Formats: sequence, structure tokens, C-alpha cells
Amino acid sequence: MNRELYDKADDHTPKFVSKPGITESLVRFISNQKNEPGWMLQKRLQGFELFKKTSVPTWGPDLSGLDLNKIVYYTDPNTKETQNWDDLPQEIRDTFDKLGIPEAEKNLFMGVGAQYDSNVVYHNLHESLKKQGVIFENMDVAVQKYPNLVKKYFMTQCIPVNDHKFIMLHAAVWSGGTFIYVPKNVKVSLPLQAYFRMNQKDGGQFEHTLIILDEGAELEYIEGCSSPRYQQSSLHAGCVELIVMPGAKMCYTSIENWSKNVYNLNTKRAIVHKDARVEWVNGNMGSTRTMLYPTSVLIGEGASSESVGIAFAGEGQDQDTGSKVIHAASNTKSVIIAKSISKTGCSSYRGLVKVMPSAKNVSSTVQCDALLMDGGQTKTYPYMQVAQKDVKVSHEATVSRVNDDQVRYLQSRGLSEDDARKYIVSGFVEPIVRSMPFEYAVELNKLIELEVTGL
Repeated sequence: MNRELYDKADDHTPKFVSKPGITESLVRFISNQKNEPGWMLQKRLQGFELFKKTSVPTWGPDLSGLDLNKIVYYTDPNTKETQNWDDLPQEIRDTFDKLGIPEAEKNLFMGVGAQYDSNVVYHNLHESLKKQGVIFENMDVAVQKYPNLVKKYFMTQCIPVNDHKFIMLHAAVWSGGTFIYVPKNVKVSLPLQAYFRMNQKDGGQFEHTLIILDEGAELEYIEGCSSPRYQQSSLHAGCVELIVMPGAKMCYTSIENWSKNVYNLNTKRAIVHKDARVEWVNGNMGSTRTMLYPTSVLIGEGASSESVGIAFAGEGQDQDTGSKVIHAASNTKSVIIAKSISKTGCSSYRGLVKVMPSAKNVSSTVQCDALLMDGGQTKTYPYMQVAQKDVKVSHEATVSRVNDDQVRYLQSRGLSEDDARKYIVSGFVEPIVRSMPFEYAVELNKLIELEVTGL
């Protein structure tokens, strides 16, 4: 253990916490700890060099409150990955018990992974899927067990290392995450889930998710994220890469419930081949700043994409979210539905629909709906870049407000003021919520209700 890179943990947990800030020594240390091959270390070092030379983006929310020199980039919980919840240290087990992850695994999922700070601590896959050749691994483990497959797709064709500053940072210090491969024509009947818990004060979490669906395969994957509330800023800069081969179908659902001190600067993108389909379902709560735009690149004829999302902005929050789609092939379709609720905070839709010159008979629909409460703000930045005449592209935006007349009307029907507000908001988000698995729909509705009532 290189003691120059580590501080003592500030509690009784036997974990290893890196000193704040990022150095080449830390990048090399992380790679060494994971016993990575040389090509992965070189990718990390490439990301680090690019990160040092690249400025923080200024076109979105104000990120001036994020001091990258004060972030703890690597926190090792110092426990081995296990397939048995009882093998985990009590503190970690208690955290996931309170989140309901072990109980949900029994009833809802074919496989579950759980990450605590920088490392995966639990991972399990149903035996029936293993027999069909499905791979569901901790990303760190996948680098060792499936090096050729990982090397081919990891930050190469989908999200390259030089994409933007926080992807460069991610490439340098990524740790943990999920690797999934579903073989040709295998249809996974129940979802796989991963849960990422960021528990370290001043912490950064940089999990990497790489999912590859072979031809005709189908998968639903659900991701949950949360963190405790601290006064100090934390950073989440994960990376999600989806490779959806011809005829495959991928549904990616994400519920992010970060605390108010977190800067959520996540990057998600899918490469979608011929006659394949990707669905993005996103719920964004908490976090002082969010920049998140799930992107679909439709490179195969007949490919399609649908993105539905909801964002909530309370006091001091700036939720800059949306979706992007690039139509690079003919006969492709896309739908983007984005809803936001602004209660004293600011929600922005930022999206892109791009049609390449060679892409004919393209259809794309964008719908943005904003609900304002208590002085909240909303902004819309729709970008349409169309280089082909044979297309149907539309954009629709609405802004409405929860006003006193609506609340009084519902109160006259016997509801309290809080219940009236919750009723209005629930109706607004219902099209998004019904796209989610039932248990997650209930959870998201409850989280929104708590935010609306200020609890």
C-alpha cells in the first residue's frame, strides 16, 4: 500500500481512502491495485493527460462550486466481492438492507450487482442465465476474464476517451461498474440490476457500465444510485456504453437519487445496429448540478430509439438533462419525451436530433413538458440538425404551472393542500412512471411526493 496516496479513514471502517486530488501516481496505483493489463493502464494515462489539458465546460450549469482538487477519487471499502450478502461487513450490509436491494433480488431480478464507493462488493447471476451463456460481471473482473471482448468495446467506438473533460477524468480513474454480454437470440426474462452507493465524504464515483447484446438478444437492465448528504461537494462521473447488435432490444432504466451535494456529470450512449432498438428510461432526483443526456447513435437501417425522462429541481438545484439521437442510417425512428418539475430550482431540457445526409425516411419526435412550482425556472435548448429532405422531424414544448386555483379546486373536493399538489404532480409524471417497472414507479412517485411537500 502506497501510504503517500492515502489518508486515514474518518470512521471505524477499515477502508482505504485516497488523498484528495488526482495525480499520475494515483492513476497508476488504481491500475496496479486491479492488476490490469498494459493496454488499460495506457488508456487511463491517455485520459489523464487529456484531462489536464481540457477546460471545464461552461455551456451548461454553473460548475464553479466543484473543486476537482478536493475530490477523493478512490475509496476502497476493503472487502472482497461476494455472492452472499451475509459475508459483507455489517455497515455495508446495513446500507443495502435499508435500500431494499437484497429483498428486491429475491422477487424481481435474475441478477444483482452492488457497488460501495469505488468497488463492487456483491455480484450474483441466476444459474439459468449462466447456462445460456449470459455474462454478468463486475467490470474490474471482466477486464481479467474477458480481455479481448472488453478491449474491443471499452471506450473505443461508443464513447472514446477524448469525448469531453469528465469522460477523460473517468477514463483515468474509473473503478467498478457492470459488464454484461447476452448471446445471440437469448432473451433475459427478468431484469438485471446494479446499485451504486457513494458513501465517502468529498467522494467521487466513476463506475463503468459496458453492455453488449448480440444479434436478436433482449435485456432489461435497471440501475439505482444514491448517496448520504454531506456539506462538502461530491462528484459522480460514470460512463455507460451500450452495444445493441442487429435485431436486439435493450431497455435501460435508471433512477438516480443523489443527495444535494453531488455534481452528477454522467455520460450514457448506445450504438444501435440494423433493426435493433434501445429504450432509455430516466428519473433524476437530488444533486446540486446534473448534466445528463442519454444518446442513441442509430447506425443500422431500421434501428429505433425511445427516451423518456423526468427531472426534479428543488432549491439550489440545476437539472440540465435531455436526450440526443443521431440518425446515421435510413428508415430509422426516434422518440424523446422529457418532463421536468421545477420547485424553486431550475430544470433545463437540452437535446439534439441529428439526421445525416445519407439517412432517408427518418422519423423523429421530441416532446418537452415543464411544470413550475413556487418560483421555479425552466429552460429549453432543442437542437435540430437535419441534412436530408426525406424526413419527418417535430418538436413540441409546453410549460404549465401549479396555480392556486387548481389547488383550491382540489381542496374543495376534500384534499389537503399538500395532497392537492401531489395529485397534480402525479398526473403530470404519470406517462413517465408507467414506463418503469412497478416497484420503481412506486419509489419514484414517493420520492417526488417528498420533494413536493418539502420533507
